[in-house]
Amino acid sequence: MMINNSEIDLGVREVQATFGRREVKADPKWEHEFAAWLKETRTRQELLDLFAKFREGESAFESLMRRVVLRAVCRSMGNDLQVGPGVVLKHPETMEFGDCVFIGAQAMIQGRFDGTCRIGSHVWIGPQAYFDARNLILEDYVGWGPGAKVLGSAHSGDPADVPLITTSLVIKPVVIGFGADIGMNSSILPGVQVGRNSIVGAGSVVTRDVPDNAVVAGVPAKVLRMRA
Repeated sequence: MMINNSEIDLGVREVQATFGRREVKADPKWEHEFAAWLKETRTRQELLDLFAKFREGESAFESLMRRVVLRAVCRSMGNDLQVGPGVVLKHPETMEFGDCVFIGAQAMIQGRFDGTCRIGSHVWIGPQAYFDARNLILEDYVGWGPGAKVLGSAHSGDPADVPLITTSLVIKPVVIGFGADIGMNSSILPGVQVGRNSIVGAGSVVTRDVPDNAVVAGVPAKVLRMRA
């Protein structure tokens, strides 16, 4: 039987954004007080061990405890942080989170003891994302696709007659501008700045700065068009 395409419901529809339009929900006073008490009465390692106890759970209580413990251990944290199961944070004491941040399941944020990691408000981070967050800024309203990665450092390679992994590490700042959207499984390399309201296509490798309002894609990523 022949089927006319006009008779097929392709299921394409447009709906309003939910997370992007989410209003910040203020965390209750007792959460702040509980986190302050933990910070005063526990060492950093004890706080990290406590976070590990609740890392994998999917219940509302375990999600709540992840938020409370991170408030106690991070450099700063706004309201309404959502942390999925399996999230790993290395050196969270160097990390700052704004309001209404979502971190998807199994994401990893790799900081450094003397590093800087600032994640703004209304930032959505997809599952299995990876951040080399030794010198990283994500401004407000950034969308980060599942599996997308930042590489913020690389070995110098000097001298050339020794194994690469033994050479010094060169850390370069990575900045993702306001409202930028980073596609699924894309990679941002050291020293790159992604401009405001730009779009990085899925699977791209971004090796150089991206202008504001640009759409880039490819390996290496190139400008396809401007949004404005």
